Amino acid sequence: MPGPASVPRPSALPKPVFVEVDTDGTRERIATYVLEPAGGPSAGDVVLCHGTPWSAQVWAPVARALSQGLLGRGYRVFLWDMPGYGASSKGAGVAVDLVAQRRRLAALLRHWGLGRPHLVAHDIGGAVALGAHLLEGADLASLFLLDIVTLDPWGSEFFRLVARNESVFAAVPGPLHGALVREYIAGAANHALAPEQVETLAEPWLDDVGQAAFYRQIAQLSPEHTAPVVRRLGEVRCPVRVGWAEDDPWIPFEQAGRLRELLPGDPEVVAFPGRGHLVPLEDDAAVGRAVLAWLDAVDGS
Repeated sequence: MPGPASVPRPSALPKPVFVEVDTDGTRERIATYVLEPAGGPSAGDVVLCHGTPWSAQVWAPVARALSQGLLGRGYRVFLWDMPGYGASSKGAGVAVDLVAQRRRLAALLRHWGLGRPHLVAHDIGGAVALGAHLLEGADLASLFLLDIVTLDPWGSEFFRLVARNESVFAAVPGPLHGALVREYIAGAANHALAPEQVETLAEPWLDDVGQAAFYRQIAQLSPEHTAPVVRRLGEVRCPVRVGWAEDDPWIPFEQAGRLRELLPGDPEVVAFPGRGHLVPLEDDAAVGRAVLAWLDAVDGS
């Protein structure tokens, strides 16, 4: 596996544009990012969904690759920081469970005026994307699911420990919390990220508000909210491709095969050898190529 020095620094996203969406009668403010296609008209709309404890920044290099596209066929790329993450609000009153997030995604798609976009999702972003599609009625052109959190079991021992002791972890002294967050993030990639990449992903969690939010989002995530999605996986109404890192330390590669069996159409599984859970940053070039190949296949079918 390449060492940290061989992994490129993440490309920066533009400054976020904050939009308000209505979910169940509540107005919520969400940090969003839009990358316009380079070199010609848009080949289509792609929405990228991040997981935990990340933000839209985990997709930055891949987003750039999709907007640049191939042979002048760049895509219009939409990203968002789920409330509780990144530049979106991380206040104590913000619900960060998977039900709230899937409803926000469905509302955001309506706000953007996207009829049938392509969705590319990582980690819990997969549960959010599938939930928006299967339970909130969002129509999609396709799904690319990358190392997603959906099937049981999910959640590491550390994840479960935090869920049982949220208030204790939230009170840990700041420097110790910072070290824990950085190690947690680095470990997801089997320590294959450059230090500046780890710092970019850790930064939203390091002040007092971020520290409390870090443990709050873990405490509110529950397999109870993925169970209804799993029961309806056979009802997915669009083409799907699955991507998985072979050395993912958080969600084993065998889950890719299980997911394939539950989805309709016998979807292809794209493997990323020697990569960990943060494959969008560990090997953004390979992920970008895989997603572009998928979009080309869907658009040409």
